[in-house]
Amino acid sequence: MQLIQHSFCPHSRFIRLVLGEYGLTAELVDEPVWERRAEFLTLNPAATTPVLIDDGVTIVGVQPIAEYIDEKYGEAAGAMRLMPSDLAGRAEVRRLISWFNDKFFAEVSEYLVQEKILKRNLSATNGGGAPDSGAIRAARVNVGYHLGYIGWLLKSRNWLATNRITYADLAAAAHLSAADYLGDVPWNEDESAKQWYARIKSRPAFRPLLAESLPGLAPAPTYANLDF
Repeated sequence: MQLIQHSFCPHSRFIRLVLGEYGLTAELVDEPVWERRAEFLTLNPAATTPVLIDDGVTIVGVQPIAEYIDEKYGEAAGAMRLMPSDLAGRAEVRRLISWFNDKFFAEVSEYLVQEKILKRNLSATNGGGAPDSGAIRAARVNVGYHLGYIGWLLKSRNWLATNRITYADLAAAAHLSAADYLGDVPWNEDESAKQWYARIKSRPAFRPLLAESLPGLAPAPTYANLDF
């Protein structure tokens, strides 16, 4: 199994957490998506990560990959399966996956990763340069709203979608982890969300993410701390 990814692409991080929770090992191949390499475009003309190659099958995009992994490997996980067995539970998990992979991404993590990380690799003619302070301010405002929503969900559930960990938690944590590396998550605004993140951050599947760093861009001081 091979996962073509970018270390700070939140969608790639989600799939890595899924693989980790299922005990699956994949070779990680970092793809500089900003280069739009011809070889990568043949796999995914959209030039986005992640892309999974498994047993000769190429699966493109975060949602198709998540569904593929669950369909192929989820049943063997038994009670630790990351998708519920009932229709209503699966629908709620999918709703929240979309919330974080689409809405949170568009309002928070895409801004932060683009402005603070990806722009460093782009030429001025291709959109590089100084970070857009307005976009970063908007992301910082929006992340507080999302933390409040996470806290609200946790008032009636042990985890975000159900009373056990699911894809929904991993999607949320993946996006928050990228923002947290950059120091842009106001954890003091919602204690329930902070405690939930501490629980998921302590899981073995999360350790590889916490060990990663970017040359010339150190993580926030509490990024790798389990007690933050």
